[in-house]
Amino acid sequence: MGEGMVQHERAGPSIPTTVLGYLHNDTVHALPYYCPSILSKWAARPRHWPPPEAVQRVVSLGAVLTPVGFKASEYQHVEWRVCFNAGEIELISNLNDTQTKLYVLLKMIKNDVLHPRKKEVSSYTLKNIVLWMAENNPQASFHKKSILQWLHEALDALRVALITLELPYYMIPERNLMATSGLDGEQQRTWISTITDMLNEGPKMILRLPKIRKALIAHPEPFRWYSGRRIELELLQLMRMNRVEFCMDENEEFDYTDAIWQALKRRTDEVITDVGVRMIMEGSRVINADDICARIMM
Repeated sequence: MGEGMVQHERAGPSIPTTVLGYLHNDTVHALPYYCPSILSKWAARPRHWPPPEAVQRVVSLGAVLTPVGFKASEYQHVEWRVCFNAGEIELISNLNDTQTKLYVLLKMIKNDVLHPRKKEVSSYTLKNIVLWMAENNPQASFHKKSILQWLHEALDALRVALITLELPYYMIPERNLMATSGLDGEQQRTWISTITDMLNEGPKMILRLPKIRKALIAHPEPFRWYSGRRIELELLQLMRMNRVEFCMDENEEFDYTDAIWQALKRRTDEVITDVGVRMIMEGSRVINADDICARIMM
């Protein structure tokens, strides 16, 4: 455990940690797993999406085994889970703009409306709903004018999953993602009622989301300016995290003189300074660079 790192409760195969209060990491120990029968069966399904070349890339990326068992099994301490992390990243990269925004909206609903306590409904659950919808419907039907229609369809699919406690895993349909959700009866009824109300509201449902509501009433220029700085800072943080591997020797000594690392650090400081100056001009008393960075990234 490095300085400033906090380890959280294990979530499935993942060991979550937080660094500096705002950098969230998920570490998963895994073994490569050769499973041509599973991937061949997935690839042979009739589908509208993804395109054949993407299907072949997913098959070529294979699978991994992670040390986590089925929660309801008495042998869960010696069981393994088959995961397709690299393949699912490839699938997500093949979603079009409307499908990606649909996934983002569903995650916002999960966090801001449903408020799950222990991942009874997770982002992974929602991702599988989007993947199934993409596979089963023509791509031309996913366009910017149809996003609210598809949000309605996705919420209805989530409601059905909550009612039946069944949702097939996209890569292995025989696996039910809701089997160990840990959903109690009261929470199940509350969520079904909430989603039903949202479906009855129609397009107005998105006003339940604080970020959407603020974006609709905020002056567009400062909102756009701030969003651009935040996106740039997130990309810089990702590039710095990737650069760590190249700047560390076999004794785990870090080379802070690396030119690329210094350039990334310099630009990060410039972005934080820009935001800080604008905050001061608008009356803020926050002047600490670390605090400003933490607020942007949270």
